[in-house]
Amino acid sequence: MPGARFPDYELPDHTDTPRKLSALQGDDPLILTLARGHYCPKEHQQHLELAAFYPKIAAAYTQIVTIATDDHHTLQEFRASVGAQWTFLADVERTIQKDLDIQEYTDPANNPMIPHTLVLKPGLVIYSIYNGYWFWGRPSVANLWDDLRAVTREIRPDWDLSVPGLREAWNAGDLSRFHGWDKKTKPKAHSQRRKG
Repeated sequence: MPGARFPDYELPDHTDTPRKLSALQGDDPLILTLARGHYCPKEHQQHLELAAFYPKIAAAYTQIVTIATDDHHTLQEFRASVGAQWTFLADVERTIQKDLDIQEYTDPANNPMIPHTLVLKPGLVIYSIYNGYWFWGRPSVANLWDDLRAVTREIRPDWDLSVPGLREAWNAGDLSRFHGWDKKTKPKAHSQRRKG
């Protein structure tokens, strides 16, 4: 449900390294796809669109993760075949499918998860959920853009630099409300005087 926290699963990634969702998300919004797997043409189409959208996702301080029930080798093939640059996680044991009760029981041969796409606020808090059993249930790039605009506006105090007090905080060296800058030291102003 929106507002709930998505479980912080730890699963092996496409390099077979265990990764936790919270570590992959950091303090950014996260697009999370729960995918059928490499065999599904609908997954390929959605992931090709996400791959084309990825430069904007990365530029906007947003993360993306795909979880599929594929084995390690098949997961690598899936990721490579769509040109994805983000982390894919393998849930071969179908832990998420069982925990969330999202078995696609209409496909007993492959036993996948019902595909879902979620937009998560920092802390793995669910903002929106799309059920992708039918392809048109999956979010378009425009849907994701709208969701991510709303999430980013909510979580970034520096969304609007004209908000009263922000300039004063910046000038006073209080960078806590400026994303990215809150982890750095403010650069010192250069003197405008010339020698000579």
